[in-house]
Amino acid sequence: MPDFPIIDSHVHLYDIEKIQYSWMADVPSLNKTTVMRDFDIARGTVEVEGLVFVEVDADPDFYLEEAKFVASLADNDSRISAIVAHAPLEKGVAVKDDLEKLKQIKNVKGIRRLIQGEHDPSMCIATDFIEAVRLLSHYDLSFDICIRHYQLKYAIELVRRCPNTRFILDHIAKPDIKNGLLEPWKFQIRELAKLPNVVCKISGVATEADHSQWTRNQLRPYIEHVIESFGFSRVMFGSDWTVATLAVDYPTWVNVLDDVLADASSDERNHFWRKTAIEAYNLPFKG
Repeated sequence: MPDFPIIDSHVHLYDIEKIQYSWMADVPSLNKTTVMRDFDIARGTVEVEGLVFVEVDADPDFYLEEAKFVASLADNDSRISAIVAHAPLEKGVAVKDDLEKLKQIKNVKGIRRLIQGEHDPSMCIATDFIEAVRLLSHYDLSFDICIRHYQLKYAIELVRRCPNTRFILDHIAKPDIKNGLLEPWKFQIRELAKLPNVVCKISGVATEADHSQWTRNQLRPYIEHVIESFGFSRVMFGSDWTVATLAVDYPTWVNVLDDVLADASSDERNHFWRKTAIEAYNLPFKG
């Protein structure tokens, strides 16, 4: 367990009475309002100084309400220090209006437009999408890439075509840990890491293994490869709470990562648990 307060770069909070999340109907354990008091119960003895809220795939037309809802939570809890909101980037340059509205909401620091569920993941390198992602740098907004491992080649091309945009790869690109698949994921992660404008969250890993039978030894090669590829200055901790609870509780996930980092220096550990997230999302904490 880290002996200092950490920054969690990936947390989901939601009020299902205010905002619609149709996908949750198929995941009953998640289909309930979840706010900071629930987070505090879940984290146990892990000391979390700050966190980044990441959009939760609300139904269309609810993304502004979602961001406003989380901003209202942040008014009462300063640990919520950044919001990664949804924006319909497929609109191309017409998304300017959406971005301007989002920028008016306190703590909106980034955008995520899910790619993982797209039948045609090449949509993220379509002309309109690229133009919209390039716009983000003008609003000082980053882009969270949420994909599955077989979509990595499109993510690499997206990052290459948007050199002025800051990217954060979520969930180490969701490799197929359950079936032990390593390639071409390993090679493509190395290729993505060669691009200087992208960092990586080590989050959502256990959920890509068998939810009830995963082992630490199954997860370790994937975690170690990402650290080796990106380096400690470009990787960060993320819990992916509450989705991660499908496979692992909060303290156990922290302990899994702490074991992997057993031989890391104090500076490397600081980058992983705090500094990379602070820099990636411009958070108001000391590194």
